Amino acid sequence: MSKVFNVSADCKPDLHYMVDISEQLGQIKEMVDAGQYFTINRARQYGKTTTLNALENILINEYVVLNLDFQLIGDADFETEQTFVEAFSSELLESIEDIPEEIRTKLDTFAYDGSNKWRLRNLFRVLSRWCSISEKKIVLMIDEVDSATNNQVFLDFLAQLRGYYIKRNKIPVFQSVILAGVYDVKNIKRKIRSDDEHKMNSPKLSQGLYFWNIAADFDVVMSFSKSGIAGMLEEYEADYRTGMDIDEMSGLLYDYTAGYPFLVSRLCKLMDEKISKLELFGTKSSAWTKEGFLEAERMIQSEKNTLFESLNNKLTDYPELNVMLNSLLFTGKNIGYNPDNQAINTAAMFGFIKNQNNVVMIANRIFETRLYNLYLSTSQMQGLDIYTASLRDMNQFVVDGHLNMRRILEKFVVHFNDLYSDHDETFLEEEGRKYFLLYLRTIINGTGNYYIESQTRGLRRTDVIVDYNGEQHVIEMKIWRGQEYNDRGEKQLTEYLDDYHINEGYMVSFNFNKNKKIGVHEIVVEDKLLIEAVV
Repeated sequence: MSKVFNVSADCKPDLHYMVDISEQLGQIKEMVDAGQYFTINRARQYGKTTTLNALENILINEYVVLNLDFQLIGDADFETEQTFVEAFSSELLESIEDIPEEIRTKLDTFAYDGSNKWRLRNLFRVLSRWCSISEKKIVLMIDEVDSATNNQVFLDFLAQLRGYYIKRNKIPVFQSVILAGVYDVKNIKRKIRSDDEHKMNSPKLSQGLYFWNIAADFDVVMSFSKSGIAGMLEEYEADYRTGMDIDEMSGLLYDYTAGYPFLVSRLCKLMDEKISKLELFGTKSSAWTKEGFLEAERMIQSEKNTLFESLNNKLTDYPELNVMLNSLLFTGKNIGYNPDNQAINTAAMFGFIKNQNNVVMIANRIFETRLYNLYLSTSQMQGLDIYTASLRDMNQFVVDGHLNMRRILEKFVVHFNDLYSDHDETFLEEEGRKYFLLYLRTIINGTGNYYIESQTRGLRRTDVIVDYNGEQHVIEMKIWRGQEYNDRGEKQLTEYLDDYHINEGYMVSFNFNKNKKIGVHEIVVEDKLLIEAVV
């Protein structure tokens, strides 16, 4: 049976095309060998389960590995110490084959005798005994630990781990403990309901949080690198011989996803299984091209999947996160990365943003475009007059399959000044970019796609890259800050056009100057033609 690209559950090397993570596994094993306790906290569908299962395979020669999944333990099992001890013991018995008879007997008693008298201290004494008689040191790994983090019993479980760790020179204990999930214990309070004040202020909660006094930092990079993606594509190419340019394709996948494992695999799966069957492409060779990739990117932006549903749910659950991301995307202002800011901490934990030179950045182009599309498609935005104008105009801008960007700028200038010329400077600065993207998106939606070159946002401008039928258009949006600043921006745009190997670029300048000359005009800078719209 041939391999496939997988986006469901964990990846298996004999069934799925996978990025080689042996380097990451080696780094994690070093932490285990050093006796460290730590957590692998990464966003949803980031390869945590795949990593744990692969790690087990390289540890089993040296260690006894207890690989458990808290997702298999129900909420009712966390209600009391007794129910948790029963469920935990049962999971050990079902998951681990080589258990010493003495320990198996004890665990069997905990799980099935029904006496309802066993506590965490009884369980940990048996686990410690197991560690003392085992020929190999024991590693405990628990996946989906999020399933437990809003339960008091789990906090008590952490406290027991901490207590045994501190006394490890006197009492046998696990060589290493690895907890995997999205949340880390520092964010337990975010999962406890605000109306549950006795738990929020519980000394036991603080005791559980002290687990992090013993936990080592986990700094292993789990996102895929371009070279890692290329290695996966080389394996695929050996099977199918599509003739793809592996360097180009791995670069596109990395540039759009920043190595987010699910997004990489999903785009590959779409090209392999969907794009190759479209009439426009028809073969795997045609699908694994830049045009095929861009079609897959359009497809992923229009589909529902669990990752995007999670993103949308978090925006609803955390209103401060929604406000921050909206501001980050549309105002063009830098937001300093401050981990003590709850919205920033939450967004980073869920993998929506990253820290780049102490500035908040959206984690990847896919997320950024998805968020733009979400915010621009609200009923509030689609109730605006500029949106109505774009619907009325949308069939005027494509000639023989080519997008007439200059015509788009000309019409936008007319509509924007007719509708909003009496608004103040604050409106232009906060809403101008948003209104242009709303107008543009309606025109290219369904045929073209776009993304924001977020690195230029720190230069007080925002560059929009539009792909339409294989042609790229670069549009710089900026606030007018004087002629000197404008001249510098024109120079920067020409350099940016060089990177894209195109000779024509576009600018939308939101100008506060009362003497400004509204309209569209051309500027020649070196060998580049710049078409600027001033509103």
